[in-house]
Amino acid sequence: MKTAFGAYEAKTKLPELLRGVQAGRRYTITHRGEAIAELVPVTTGRHGAAEAVEQMKQFMKAAPVRGVDLKALIEEGRR
Repeated sequence: MKTAFGAYEAKTKLPELLRGVQAGRRYTITHRGEAIAELVPVTTGRHGAAEAVEQMKQFMKAAPVRGVDLKALIEEGRR
């Protein structure tokens, strides 16, 4: 099955594509042969704050940032 559609074709077949997305398919929308968008199913389930904090902690453990003055960055962002 074709997974890439030109913008015009996608516009004319939108209801069909949306039914495919409901079934779990993913499509690429192109314009003049260049990919410009993805039509994908929405992910269900929202991440809670506690889960986001845990993910951030895991990220920080995996790739620690050294030699950066975080307080200076925070202050710079407040200006």
